[in-house]
Amino acid sequence: MGAGGVSLPAPALPLYLVDASLYVFRAWHSMPADGFHDADGWPTNAVHGFARFLLDLLERERPRHIAIAFDEALDSCFRNALYPAYKANRDPAPVELKRQFAYCKALCAALGLPVLAHREYEADDLIGAALVAARRDGFRGVIVSADKDLSQLLETHDEQWDYARGQRWGAAGVKARHGVHAHQVADYLALCGDAVDNIPGVPGVGSKTAAVLLAHFGSLDALLERMDEVAFLRLRGAATVAVRLREHREQVLLYRQLSTIACDAPLLDAAPPFARAAAEAGTLAAFADAVGFGPMTRRRLETFAGDSAPAAARA
Repeated sequence: MGAGGVSLPAPALPLYLVDASLYVFRAWHSMPADGFHDADGWPTNAVHGFARFLLDLLERERPRHIAIAFDEALDSCFRNALYPAYKANRDPAPVELKRQFAYCKALCAALGLPVLAHREYEADDLIGAALVAARRDGFRGVIVSADKDLSQLLETHDEQWDYARGQRWGAAGVKARHGVHAHQVADYLALCGDAVDNIPGVPGVGSKTAAVLLAHFGSLDALLERMDEVAFLRLRGAATVAVRLREHREQVLLYRQLSTIACDAPLLDAAPPFARAAAEAGTLAAFADAVGFGPMTRRRLETFAGDSAPAAARA
């Protein structure tokens, strides 16, 4: 009860949405391949690193509702059809890493965690679609990722969590981090570009200029409608920026399409409320044998399997 005996609404249940690929790649680059192999001699260093991260998260948060999103659209995303240069600056994932992605997905499934993956949509899109769907059931999102693109999804009760750095922020904290509000992130990336995804942006428009433009106009649409005003702004090189915007009007709209998370992505194998299921103890034991988990990780898996059945029943 609140002050004066007024009933307060119950806080929204958290739905944890994990950007798995980020943590698989991080483990792949940070853990030595020597000493981590499966029964066939293939490296499993990324699997070991990802398992440690995932078990840390599960033990710390005890989530009842969670979804793990993987990138399978590495070269088949709908964005590649719109813009063939999208992410073309990245080297293809080696076979050794692709095998480990499959292992990481299998680990999540054995732990009873809903897995999101699609050949035409990225993990960001699947996280966005899952969050939008879960909000209808009263959930709030906890997005476990450092990816700035995902900040565009944040609404009042959501938060993003850079797990490795121990930093968490909500929609109100996006401007302090990126210079623009959450709802402006896609417009911002369209204007100044995103080197990670090979999106060039408007020539001559850097991050500070993009932030100033969006602070003044509010959105890319308003900016393009009122381009006559740009040359008169108190902005360094304003006249040149105005010319560049006119020259690249169609391109910047395409860049925004590429930068916008597709929250209508299909969720094939999981659906709200993304409740944790019971872990499969036998499957986990066989998995640990296959990838060469050590005794400590095995004990953590056994403990989790023992604890997950009652938790799943409560969910």
